[in-house]
Amino acid sequence: MMEEAQEMSVCVELQQRIWGYAPIDTVPDQIFIVAKKTGGQVMTAYDGDTAVGFALAFAAMRDGLTYLHSHMVGVVEDYQNRGVGQLLKLAQREDALDRGISLIEWTFDPLQLKNAHFNIERLGAIVRHYLPNLYGRTSSPLHAGLPTDRLVAEWWVRSQRVEDVLAGRPRAKRADCERIAIPVGIRGICRDEPQLGEKIQAKVREQFVANVSEGRAAVGFEFNEEQGTYLLEPYED
Repeated sequence: MMEEAQEMSVCVELQQRIWGYAPIDTVPDQIFIVAKKTGGQVMTAYDGDTAVGFALAFAAMRDGLTYLHSHMVGVVEDYQNRGVGQLLKLAQREDALDRGISLIEWTFDPLQLKNAHFNIERLGAIVRHYLPNLYGRTSSPLHAGLPTDRLVAEWWVRSQRVEDVLAGRPRAKRADCERIAIPVGIRGICRDEPQLGEKIQAKVREQFVANVSEGRAAVGFEFNEEQGTYLLEPYED
């Protein structure tokens, strides 16, 4: 039990290193312990003896479906863009498959374009829910004082879509899809021109809410030198 408690403390430290959270916004080690003991997931990535990333998920149920809510996946700056995040997500998927769980959900900031590309194009998640200011305004520099709007990623880990994406098999994209474009420099805009950043955020919110209400889901994401673009198509289970 002592070793387990120490492991959870590592995850608390990683939050502060990765996101610069103030203590009041940091998930305490007791929550990690509860999550693991009640059917959730706590996973830590190491380079030798050095912790470089972690994942935290809670057991969840909605409309009779048991699933996992992946609350946090983080990687320290020096190890970002080196595949650590993908290894953590794939470990979450493998554990879910072993336990007969078909869905893992998590939220992410629609203005974090690299995350959007990773979630949709690299993992095969879809998005059909937009949650305005989910956590309120926080102390994290990453949020730049903006409302914490979030998209809900649905990762149907047993689906053919996910199998195809993880195997690198390309998906045909419809020509008539709706598009929501965001400038690639959005993080700098939010930091240096917060009023403009919040105006862009509000437009993205309006577009997403309208598309979701009409039965569309974000099923693709494109990058070019100027913008990242969500591709939304009609979607049914």
